[in-house]
Amino acid sequence: MTEEMGAGIPEGRSRSASKTQKAPQAQKSRNQGPRLTGWRKELWDWAKALIIAAAIVLLLKAFVFQLSTVKKISMEPTLHEDEWLFVNKIALRLGRLDRGDVVIFKDPSVGEDPEYLVKRVIGIPGDQLEIRGGELYVNGTLKVESYTDVKIEDGDFGPTTVSPGHYFVMGDNRHQNASKDSRAFKEVPEELIQGRADMIVWPISRIKKL
Repeated sequence: MTEEMGAGIPEGRSRSASKTQKAPQAQKSRNQGPRLTGWRKELWDWAKALIIAAAIVLLLKAFVFQLSTVKKISMEPTLHEDEWLFVNKIALRLGRLDRGDVVIFKDPSVGEDPEYLVKRVIGIPGDQLEIRGGELYVNGTLKVESYTDVKIEDGDFGPTTVSPGHYFVMGDNRHQNASKDSRAFKEVPEELIQGRADMIVWPISRIKKL
């Protein structure tokens, strides 16, 4: 009888140990807070997905691409007013622009709050350009411009040589006074170019690669 009593655990001590074991679990539960269930959890999951998607789009727009709307007629017949362009913003970071590329840039002739222009690259650094008899000559060779529908009507220009880090641009509309371009404001510094227009994305009937 005595040995059996000595080997057992007192009742009061057993309840105390049980409380001690439950205490950390209760503390952990309080730290976690209430869990979302049902429609609240689904709503929170959707909200997180939308926030992540919006952040990705903002980063892409800041560093990779943007959409730009065509204004005025300086790029007809290639581009028309109110068309939307997909603008590749990393083209210059991956390499230089080429002759024939369509670019978006800040108007170099305007100081504060300049507007954005869309033109075609006619000359790259080192090129010698001349307009003579309504025709464009690049490095002494007549340039056949399939994207235009008329000879250059604004008279002769040049010859001029494109400086390092600059591009000579013109509008595809070669009618008289139809385009404000490098013939008026000279070459465009590379740092003013926002990106290369790669596609017309709107309206649907006009979707095409440039």
